[in-house]
Amino acid sequence: MSIVAMLLLAVSFTNAQEKDKMDHSKMNMDKMNDSKAEAILADYFMLKDALVADDSKKAAQAGSKLEASLKAFDKSSYTTEEQKELADIIVDATEHAEHIVKSPLDHQREHFKTLSKDVSDMVAITGTKSTLYEQFCPMYDKGSAWLSTSKNVRNPYYGSKMLKCGKVQKTIN
Repeated sequence: MSIVAMLLLAVSFTNAQEKDKMDHSKMNMDKMNDSKAEAILADYFMLKDALVADDSKKAAQAGSKLEASLKAFDKSSYTTEEQKELADIIVDATEHAEHIVKSPLDHQREHFKTLSKDVSDMVAITGTKSTLYEQFCPMYDKGSAWLSTSKNVRNPYYGSKMLKCGKVQKTIN
């Protein structure tokens, strides 16, 4: 093979790699701008705030909205593997949202723990436009995490009983 042919092959290969990077980057931007994922997060934060306020009725209403947002989520812009993971997350999260709708406050908080894990797993795949803070309370059920839009800890597991129990353990951009 001549030097010119090898150079053309190298340039062609580099261009293909750059195109793949651009396509992947565009796909990630599409995911980060996914309004359905952002709607899920908004409903999740409304639920978290209701639990922080010890308001079982508002938590049930937020759980109902979250359930609808989860069911409306469109996975089509994700890879096959991501779609499978997202489907599993959504089924589990929807079940917990359903329980939150019809449960007393203590039971809502139990389901919120697993729901928070599901939403964190979803964000790891979908990304988000916002900066989020994963917060952690070492006291609730041998340690429990949740997501927040603020660095200020407001504990949804204990509400007014231990409002500031916890710490930021991770920042998600």
